[in-house]
Amino acid sequence: MSGGMVHLTINAGVAAVVFDRPAARNAMTWAMYERLNQICEQLAAETSVRVVTFRGAGGQAFVAGTDIEQFTAFRSGDDGVAYEQQIDECIARLESLPMPTIAAIEGWTIGGGLAIATACDFRIATPGSRFGVPIARTLGNCLSVANLARLCAVFGIPRVKRMLMLAEVLTADEALACGFLTQVSAAGEIDAALASLCERLATLAPVTQSASKEGLRRLVNTGLPPDEDLIRRSYGSDDFREGVQAFVAKRSPVWKGS
Repeated sequence: MSGGMVHLTINAGVAAVVFDRPAARNAMTWAMYERLNQICEQLAAETSVRVVTFRGAGGQAFVAGTDIEQFTAFRSGDDGVAYEQQIDECIARLESLPMPTIAAIEGWTIGGGLAIATACDFRIATPGSRFGVPIARTLGNCLSVANLARLCAVFGIPRVKRMLMLAEVLTADEALACGFLTQVSAAGEIDAALASLCERLATLAPVTQSASKEGLRRLVNTGLPPDEDLIRRSYGSDDFREGVQAFVAKRSPVWKGS
């Protein structure tokens, strides 16, 4: 399993974060999540940065989830609780950045990748991009309540049920129609669209932007119910172990409901 990298560059008030593991569709390793944490901590203190962009390398995927092979080391539901807490902390740090954030999406945006994109303020994508959390077909685990709340805030509960319970993957057109995407641009035009949106955001009042996004973040995250029992049940199940083993063996899982 190649480790992958997360890169940060800052130029003229715009910070660019790139998930760089194209051979694995930029699937996130633990080290990549840790690097993303470090970058977000750094950016939170960068008063000169007006906009942050997030993008996947290679043009085929934004982030295709967390690398599933890493789950082979899990032994109990407690491992799942620790993992979901780690992801929640990382996503919350990104979501709490004081400046506007944009996800520039080309291709697959799945699982943890969808969580990263959802934590951004704006999202633009190419027409062939796809969005989903097909864990009912692949892993048999679950999401944290915090990530469920974020998804419901932008997609609505009916679409989230389709993604989670039917393992449906949504098209860019549907993501645009429901407001998840700000814009859909042709593959050859997404760079210009991203630059234009960055320029527009950088001309507006940063205090208003920061206060508005923090107020909205509080609305989505206030009063979330506990979820450790759900996470422990899912990650501690035989079905989860079967899902991981089936993925690694490149076969279809056989679900038993236990």
